[in-house]
Amino acid sequence: MEIASDKANEAKQVTSKKGGLKTMPFIIANEILEKVAGYGLLPNMIFYLLYKYHFNAASAANVLFLWSAISNFMPVLGAFLSDSCFGRFRVIGAASVISLLGMTLLWLTAHLRDAQPPPCIPMSSTCKFPTSAQLLFLFSSFALMSIGAGGIRSCSIAFGADQINNPDNPKNRRILQTFFSWYYVSVGVSIMIAVIVIVAIQNKYGWVIGFGVPAGLMFISVVCFFLGSSLYVKVKANKSLFTGLAQATAAAWKKRHLELPDMSLDAMYYHHKGSKVTTPSEQLRFLNKACLISNPEKDLDSDGLAIDPWRLCTIKQVEVLKALIRVLPIWSTGIVIGVTISPSPFPTLQASTMDRRLLFGIKIPAASFGIFAILTLTIWVGIYDRIIVPLFSRLTNRPRGLTFKERIGIGLLISCVALFVSAVVEHKRRAEAIREGFAANPYGVLKMSAKWIVPQHCLTGLAEAFNAIGQLEFYYSKFPKSLGSIAVALLALGMAVGNLVATLIVSILDHLSKRSRDGTWISSNVNEGHYDYYYWTLGALSVINFFYYLVCAWAYEGGEERTVWDEDELEDDQESHQGSPMIIHG
Repeated sequence: MEIASDKANEAKQVTSKKGGLKTMPFIIANEILEKVAGYGLLPNMIFYLLYKYHFNAASAANVLFLWSAISNFMPVLGAFLSDSCFGRFRVIGAASVISLLGMTLLWLTAHLRDAQPPPCIPMSSTCKFPTSAQLLFLFSSFALMSIGAGGIRSCSIAFGADQINNPDNPKNRRILQTFFSWYYVSVGVSIMIAVIVIVAIQNKYGWVIGFGVPAGLMFISVVCFFLGSSLYVKVKANKSLFTGLAQATAAAWKKRHLELPDMSLDAMYYHHKGSKVTTPSEQLRFLNKACLISNPEKDLDSDGLAIDPWRLCTIKQVEVLKALIRVLPIWSTGIVIGVTISPSPFPTLQASTMDRRLLFGIKIPAASFGIFAILTLTIWVGIYDRIIVPLFSRLTNRPRGLTFKERIGIGLLISCVALFVSAVVEHKRRAEAIREGFAANPYGVLKMSAKWIVPQHCLTGLAEAFNAIGQLEFYYSKFPKSLGSIAVALLALGMAVGNLVATLIVSILDHLSKRSRDGTWISSNVNEGHYDYYYWTLGALSVINFFYYLVCAWAYEGGEERTVWDEDELEDDQESHQGSPMIIHG
């Protein structure tokens, strides 16, 4: 007994020496450097594909939208692998190395002569399209960077939280809040550095150095993360949220032929010990079969636990699945706005033809105008939290100010305005290009100031501030706090599907417009194309989507708070599968 006690005390002392604030610089440095390197590559990539790989504008845009779609999907896969298989430390470490490999391959595409098609006059008939091997080399770098980014971004904040022992302790709670504050500050700062500094390096020193700097930063990121390896608290993988959802779905399907008893009759439902949720809800009642104990002798072992969790799951698992299904209509309204707020290559092409001197004659790179969306989002979040919420709370007696659904709807409406503003500005820019004689010359710089495109970026940032954050808080309010990762997963999936829809829209418009009198709308020569028509089309789809959202919001049942479960019932039943049958009196 004494030996066992000594070993336990020794293990406790070793654990206490690990984690804490001393690990945060390594974790945050890894995240910052990855974001600077990753986000710094995207804004100018449209020019790399157009001028070095001889893509047309529509094909280049589709490649970038697909790249964004994969990047937005990968955090979901990364979260599953970290929770279910390998643990967060291993996933972040492997993802960092994979991301470094992808950036190195991208740098090699610029450094190696044979990695690109022969040079030519851009957009001329003499340009040769890249070979299959060259495309495979390029797309492999994109894929590796997406996989790496997904692993890092899905786990970093949770891995940082793992370093705080006993987070319920007031002192440790303050440490955790400090980490979250620095984490979100680092995200905003790193993206702004990427959009300004990395883009400027690419414009001034070319692609070899412009891709080499992000690869070097990613190498430092990998080194920083592994330097802190001996200090980290490394939580072992366990069964994840996705496993629980899959089990509930599988159990309901396997027992689909069973008849549910009338709620007025006694019925036996399976739940974990200590649960206060003892009755499955009446909504989506067919899923209640998943937690129905039809034969205790066959369904439960001698300890009262489920023999087969893929045939019998807890009430809580069923209710989480129901909550997920119920929010899907509102989630689907985020797909179209995902097309709007995702980084698009088209504003970069427009800005490249305009006078980009802003305040004090400072010239901003065409790919850096997205900074105005980020600044608007950051500033508005501060204004909303510090000014708008207290004001609305006094006027409406709502502690949160606007409801989640109101914020989502306002974001959708602002995105419509942003697209219509983009269409009007592009119509004016194109008319000015024709008037100045640049219709056939996409390289000429117009007298028209690029300040004209700043409002559309600001409106896009404002739309994201309302809609994306509103979505996160809405989803978070519908699930137990311990399963808050669903919110991030749903938002990331919405953005991924939005990128795929953007690819589909560009392909359809490019195909159909080639048969029209005006020629292709999405031309590689932005002055010959009709990008204003593209924006009008997206604007019309966004208006339809807004009215669709109104219907979904009206049809959705449920308030702003969690109503299905109590906070003292948030033990993860998917980890232990401990449960007991309960007689329910309807």
